[in-house]
Amino acid sequence: MPLAPVEVTVTRDAARSPLDLPFAVTRTHPDSARPGQRQSSLDETLALLPGVIVANRTNPTQDPRIAIRGFGARSAFGVRGVRVLRDGIPLTLPDGQTPVDYLDLEAVGSVEVIRGSASALYGNAAGGVIDLRTADAPANPIALQLRGWSGSSGYRRWVGGVGGRSGVARYQGHIARTETDGFRQHSHQEITSGSGRVTARVAGTELALNGIGFHMPVAENPGALTAEQLESDYRMADEFNVRKGARKAVRQGQLGLSASRGSRERDMFATVYAGGRTLDNPLTFAIVDIDRATVGATLRGSTAIRVADIPGRLSAGLDIQSQRDDRRNFANCFDSDTAVPAVSCPDAGNERGMLRLDQRERISSIGPFARVEAELGRYRVSVGARADNVKFRVEDRLIDADNADDSGERTLSAVSPMAGVVARIGKLHAAYANVSTAFETPTTTELANHADGTAGINPDLAPQFATTYEAGVKGIALSRIRYELTGYASQVRDELLPFEVPEGAGRRYFRNAGRTRRRGIEGAASTIVRRVELGAAYTYSNFKFVNYTVDSETYDGNRLPGVPQQQIQAYATWRGRRAFISADGVIAGSMFANDANIARAAGYEVLNLRAGGTLARPTAVSPTIGVQNVFGRRYVPSVNINATADKFYEPAAGRVVYAGLTIGVGR
Repeated sequence: MPLAPVEVTVTRDAARSPLDLPFAVTRTHPDSARPGQRQSSLDETLALLPGVIVANRTNPTQDPRIAIRGFGARSAFGVRGVRVLRDGIPLTLPDGQTPVDYLDLEAVGSVEVIRGSASALYGNAAGGVIDLRTADAPANPIALQLRGWSGSSGYRRWVGGVGGRSGVARYQGHIARTETDGFRQHSHQEITSGSGRVTARVAGTELALNGIGFHMPVAENPGALTAEQLESDYRMADEFNVRKGARKAVRQGQLGLSASRGSRERDMFATVYAGGRTLDNPLTFAIVDIDRATVGATLRGSTAIRVADIPGRLSAGLDIQSQRDDRRNFANCFDSDTAVPAVSCPDAGNERGMLRLDQRERISSIGPFARVEAELGRYRVSVGARADNVKFRVEDRLIDADNADDSGERTLSAVSPMAGVVARIGKLHAAYANVSTAFETPTTTELANHADGTAGINPDLAPQFATTYEAGVKGIALSRIRYELTGYASQVRDELLPFEVPEGAGRRYFRNAGRTRRRGIEGAASTIVRRVELGAAYTYSNFKFVNYTVDSETYDGNRLPGVPQQQIQAYATWRGRRAFISADGVIAGSMFANDANIARAAGYEVLNLRAGGTLARPTAVSPTIGVQNVFGRRYVPSVNINATADKFYEPAAGRVVYAGLTIGVGR
């Protein structure tokens, strides 16, 4: 079966074929290629992407750890080093962090990914870009869907959906309720969420309104384990986390309005968005309370040009973002002796003790960018650059005789250029090469945490800079095999790395490594043979310290922790007229858990199976059954890098069995 052409928009241009772009760009349709997923975590959505490693930490307070070419592996929570968008609207905050716990994955129809330094396009990210695209709304006037899931560890999820067309508008919405006792002890979670999208074409302009609402009243934090705890009982929770009542509660809302207009010759896109988030987060070392507000806007456009009879394209735009966090930290008195009040826990029975930090944090960013492309026969040459300016300001509100004024500000800026060339080889193949740069600031939390206990903005923690050289080939072989193969080399200066201190009670701090080096190979292929769709992705990651010394210990030549050196993923899906059977698996190598390369998580092999079908129409009744980790392997997909007390390991769930039933009307 000949493969359909693919187009992407993640390169901030009109829809283009990946064969015309000098980047490692991939577009995938997760539920189409691998049906039967519960859509409960991004490790399902982002599977089978070369160079992308997503670790489900089986900790409901922690987002999956997403790393592209190793960037993002440092994340203690949320996503770092990678820009995340939803339908072109940035979800990443101006300081570079991206909470993804609130994302509605039910409506994701496709995913577009740029692997490699994308700062010339998006700024403040070294790893790449992930754009989650919402599936098209049904063409019928109205379509209804109800879906229920039940599975191991008390997993229960109910989803209601509606979509359709009314005049020039299309609409869709989902509301969901999720509850789980959790695979590990002390990992209960409850979520109520909703999302909606309305699109309309008015006078040649496509308008889209997107909204998200999210409430997670409880998510318990089991923490990471030592090797001895892992061997004894990998379901257990860390005793200190249980004793301190570690958990979090979140409310979040976001609204975005976008407008797009144009054709392949000329196009424009504009969006404005705003959101709010409240966080109540008891940790082992403190209770963190955050009230956040964010706003932002993007304006970009592109047009075909001709200079000296050379056809080309000019793209330019501007991103503006602002973030305000009201942050308060209290002593955690969850386990305090109510009969013996302490200075930090004076009120018997009150979980929140002494106020230790009270400050308003403001982060603003502005980034103009431009790219020029010239067509020289079968070659397309691109050059571009972006100028980023990120400003951090802290207003200290806890000032008294014992607390000095730690207010301050800091501005981090950089210009990130890139250049690339792509050569078409016939109609279905292309070879490309590029050199790109990346600029990545520490996040607000990373700048605020001082290992010496002082407050304010850390003046010594620097942004990291990366330069990447990349070459690859991509195309469609024999009209039916889509493939891509990429090799790259990156030099990183002042790499941001996490560490802990013995008296820090698990708190994460950050420092800069002198220099690191990354060498990698990424490959992927997929095809459809009659009723069977097959695909595989391979990632080779040779990441090492080049110049890095801590307390007289030299780590030159050691591997960077948190990333396996090799990973292979594959899937096969058979589709009948009204049924499917799908299997996917991963083989991953071992990875180190600390800079010294002493602690290590073993490699693993995991197989997942799913089957389902549709029993009736026009009221479609579709049962699904799935088994994750079929052979019940004990393995560790994620490590807590440079943890104290050897609490490195975040184990995956054992065998997970689940079943679902979907009832749909009108599709």
